[in-house]
Amino acid sequence: MERKPSADNGVEVIGGLDDKATRRRQSAFARRKSSAVVEETAAIVEAHTLNDADRRLAEMGYTQVYKREFSWLSTFSFALSVSGLFASVSTTFIYPYEAGGASSAVWCWLVSGFGCYCIALSVAELVSAYPTSGGLYFTCKYLAPTNWVPEISWLCGWLNLIGQIAGAASTEYGCAQLLLAAVSMAGDFNGYVPTDRQTVGVMAAFMMLHGALNSLNTAALEKMTKTYVIFHIAVLFSCCVALLAMCDYKHTSSYTWTTVVDNSGWSPTGWSFLFGFLSASWTMTDYDATAHIAEEIKNPEIKAPWSIALALGFTWIGGWLFTIVLAYCSGDPTQTLKNVVAQPVAQIFYDVIGRNGGIFFTVAACFVLNFTAMTAIQAGARTIWAYSRDEMLPLSRVWYKINRQTGTPVYAVWLFTISCMLINLIGLGSYTAISAIFNLTAIALDWSYCIPIICKMLYGKFERGPFHLAWASLPINIWAVCWTSFVTIIYVMPTIRPVTPKNMNYVVVLMAAVAIFAIGYWYAAGRYYYIGPRVKAQLILGVAGEEEKANSLGQSSDEKREVTVP
Repeated sequence: MERKPSADNGVEVIGGLDDKATRRRQSAFARRKSSAVVEETAAIVEAHTLNDADRRLAEMGYTQVYKREFSWLSTFSFALSVSGLFASVSTTFIYPYEAGGASSAVWCWLVSGFGCYCIALSVAELVSAYPTSGGLYFTCKYLAPTNWVPEISWLCGWLNLIGQIAGAASTEYGCAQLLLAAVSMAGDFNGYVPTDRQTVGVMAAFMMLHGALNSLNTAALEKMTKTYVIFHIAVLFSCCVALLAMCDYKHTSSYTWTTVVDNSGWSPTGWSFLFGFLSASWTMTDYDATAHIAEEIKNPEIKAPWSIALALGFTWIGGWLFTIVLAYCSGDPTQTLKNVVAQPVAQIFYDVIGRNGGIFFTVAACFVLNFTAMTAIQAGARTIWAYSRDEMLPLSRVWYKINRQTGTPVYAVWLFTISCMLINLIGLGSYTAISAIFNLTAIALDWSYCIPIICKMLYGKFERGPFHLAWASLPINIWAVCWTSFVTIIYVMPTIRPVTPKNMNYVVVLMAAVAIFAIGYWYAAGRYYYIGPRVKAQLILGVAGEEEKANSLGQSSDEKREVTVP
């Protein structure tokens, strides 16, 4: 098939592609050129100088920048730590427990976890095929119709980035809440009650620490990440054993599995029961965080997707078992929900294990959530860096810079960190407003995953990688999208009735704001400079070892094949 040069970064376009798509990309490129931004020439890389992972990256249009330090253990630990199972269940157990009691928590985690796991498997399959720091955003280049790649990538990218920022901000706020809950527990919940200012202040201190640690080099981050999973699983197991061994007033199995206790005020009770889906859905999210460090992983097309699948599978089953333990040991719902720091699991720890044991496990939950915050900032910074590589963000050339001493995007780290901190400052004025921002996390992230999944199913352009779902791919993809559509309705509803300005769920307002921002920014500026994921590298085959191979086939040693990725 004839190949001809196009106007997009010197990338070749195979003759016969849709002319409308070609004209569109040429037009977009022309508009960008008219904005007086200097276009960089794609780097030339020779195949024989690259390992398999770097060669695959070059085939997708990028040069390798980071050192690939992450091993199997550190990659799995990263994937597991993003969910923060022990801490996330501890901080979100209040929603199913308040909505329908112990049975809502148990059954809804099992059902919701399955839906979330289908999303995770769908994400893992895409990550294996296209392992870059851009994550699911980048996959739109290969899955969406060519003439719609800029718009679809733009929407997917902004949803993902905003979801990550909101998620990391909520995690940091949760770290502060758990630490101060432990302080309050030390006084038997009778004296000290944290204020919003104190919570925000502790949050800011945590954020500065996590930003500083994420400014280190990849090797140091990899060494720290290895320890997360060991501590996390040890705490989870020991807490379950301690609760079961020391609880003298366990509920009966009949109560735990069948009794619905509606403390939310919703009617009918079945509707209230559905709010139990929130705990698992908020815990099992940010599935593609591991994809954002793909360029720091050895053999990312295998390790990244398998780590996602295994870590989220463990989170689903492990979280369900931990929820069952909490349900059996939860005591009287009315009394447990009266906890002065709004942390019923901390109250369960205190009632069952005692003050010292309760403080230990509450502080341990804080440590686990710190691990989640660390990994979330690393993934978020790599996302900003990847978007800047494609010149999607304002001041992209600043955020794309790599620090010479650490080999990491320090400017991107601090942009992400400060963005999270600014969001959490809203907590000084209104906890209701900041709660709505936190609720936005799962909605924005899950739909940023569903966009490429839908494109994969509709347009048939997907070429699978080493990790794939075989015949189960389509049904799992379908259920992932259906589940996201269903649970989004639950996300936007207020969890307590009667609804007041203080307990209203304003996330639907924020969803509209995000949509207006992404679409408005596109028409105001984005369409004039953004043309989708760019090509920064051209891969040359036929040098050195390739010449010998060509000679063995009777070809001229001067013959070379040039491969570029449109």
